Amino acid sequence: MLDRIHLSIVQEVERQGSLTAAAGVLHVTQSALSHSMKKLEQQLGTDIWLREGRHLRLTQAGQYLLAVANRVLPQLSLAEERLRQFAQGERGALRIGMECHPCYQWLLKVVSPYLAAWPDVDVDVKQKFQFGGIGALFGYEIDLLVTPDPLDKPGLVFEPVFDYEQVLVVASDHPLADVDYVKPRQLSNEVLVTYPVPVDRLDIYTQFLAPAGIVPRRHKTIETTDIMLQMVASGRGVAALPRWLVLEYAEQMEVVPVRLGKQGIAKHIYLGARESDVEIDYLRAFIDEARQAQA
Repeated sequence: MLDRIHLSIVQEVERQGSLTAAAGVLHVTQSALSHSMKKLEQQLGTDIWLREGRHLRLTQAGQYLLAVANRVLPQLSLAEERLRQFAQGERGALRIGMECHPCYQWLLKVVSPYLAAWPDVDVDVKQKFQFGGIGALFGYEIDLLVTPDPLDKPGLVFEPVFDYEQVLVVASDHPLADVDYVKPRQLSNEVLVTYPVPVDRLDIYTQFLAPAGIVPRRHKTIETTDIMLQMVASGRGVAALPRWLVLEYAEQMEVVPVRLGKQGIAKHIYLGARESDVEIDYLRAFIDEARQAQA
């Protein structure tokens, strides 16, 4: 009764906004698409859409069917891809999602030996997800999530792979470059440069500035680490990054790390996976390799 094409139709109509556009994406005629859905509605005894002028609005049943489509279709696509790989003698694919902007340099240290050890596994890295990192795991968009902020969710497992200290980055001639540690109020007149991440996920805000009731003079976002550190080196702002990353750039960029607070900010990077997948040999091997690649 309920086939994959029905799920695809509901999903594409929601994405494209009309039956005509969805039919084009699915390579069927609009009449065939409409007939298929009308037949399903008759079999189910309930409407999937309500027509409002030239627009379609999902009913409660349609909303439920859309949720099923968003959950099931990625799993079917993944299963087909895995079976295709098995048929062609390939091992599989490992899709890694990144919720840690400065972790690419660390990831390279993991990926290089991993590719050598597992030549029949394809590796892909994604940073943008349809439903966020956790949603991407549940939605089978990715197989592993690199994140400093794990969430306790049934069906997911997060394993710590390395520890690091979050530090303030300043130019080598900045007044704060020679202090043992920086206090929150000392940043009240600074331009703070960060990655384009919500403030409630930035440690320098949540663990350092906000508890003290301090905000920087200005907050500027930059996507790339190189440009961010060039801004800092030129005296146009300060940033917060992992100590190991700052030390890699320190000499060429003329920047220095300074401890945030007397105790510092200790952080951990985790790899998250679906509980059902965590013992797949090539996925487990990546986690083990990551533990050995301490920055």
